Amino acid sequence: MGRVYNFSAGPAVLPESVLKEAAEEMLDYRGTGMSVMEMSHRSKAFETIIEEAEADLRDLMGIPENYKVLFLQGGASLQFAMVPMNFMKNRVADYIITGQWAKKAYQEAQIYGDAKAIASSADKTFSYIPDCSDLPIDDNADYVYICENNTIYGTKFKTLPNTKGKPLVADISSCFLSEPVDVTKYAMLYGGVQKNVGPAGTVIAIIREDMITEDTLPGTPTMMKYKIHADAKSLYNTPPAYGIYICGKVFKWLKNMGGLEVMKQRNEEKAALLYNFLDQSNLFKGTVRKEDRSLMNVPFITGNEELDAKFVKESKAAGLENLKGHRTVGGMRASIYNAMPKEGVETLVAFMKDFEAKNA
Repeated sequence: MGRVYNFSAGPAVLPESVLKEAAEEMLDYRGTGMSVMEMSHRSKAFETIIEEAEADLRDLMGIPENYKVLFLQGGASLQFAMVPMNFMKNRVADYIITGQWAKKAYQEAQIYGDAKAIASSADKTFSYIPDCSDLPIDDNADYVYICENNTIYGTKFKTLPNTKGKPLVADISSCFLSEPVDVTKYAMLYGGVQKNVGPAGTVIAIIREDMITEDTLPGTPTMMKYKIHADAKSLYNTPPAYGIYICGKVFKWLKNMGGLEVMKQRNEEKAALLYNFLDQSNLFKGTVRKEDRSLMNVPFITGNEELDAKFVKESKAAGLENLKGHRTVGGMRASIYNAMPKEGVETLVAFMKDFEAKNA
């Protein structure tokens, strides 16, 4: 069997050229006689890998000098605790709840201080982004927190919240590198890479220097202090070396493709194919308010659970993998990250048309 079209939300599809290159280097990385998997993280060869990866990411995103780039472990979920441990100086933080991951981050922050939910779209199953132009931001809030693209529910902040001068912290796991971003609007952005950037096991955090201090909450483990990782250039302990190596290759692939402006155009084209079909279909419908739709994650339903299950089963048989919706939502979801080719979305839409004709 050849490669399938993989619509998984993460771990997710990676560029084929990156996988081929990694395969070629698996036994002997550039004359070192060993794989990157076997290589000391203190070696010259790995030092070059991590430094190039950071330089390429800075270049792609236009990351200013006064921001640190950290390669960390523990998944985005560990950041739910690290953020308050490092930033909650006044023990107050404001959270905008637009899905399961924002909610989990908010619940975690409550362990460390007074985390307040200042806006939420839970009333309509997180199918929209609330108006964040004039929020009741606490005068003592240490930061305002968002999950920018909601993988499960398929929503995306198109306008960042008005934080009234407070630092903005954003989980960008599922929209990472999908379009240009103005890093200066954030005090911190971070993401697990397994959706749009690399294999599971690596988290990239981009943090403004003034946010990184010795002053963490009492009891914060050494491994969970941003300053420790920043001072050690992400080499305080053994980093997720192979994951960083693959991320580095994806950054080079993105640069070769023309950068984030080009990716945005490609992603808009792919998403339009699917959304335009959903909008005129008599069987399928999207679940998200139009103006809040994600370019990366597209949930849809037939309105009939048996038909949904039939669709998932038959699409898998047709080589369209991982279209089942998240267990908390049901229905279907197509994640169409950077590495998903346009042909994959065209094949999906053709399959949906055919399914509709047979099951209308």
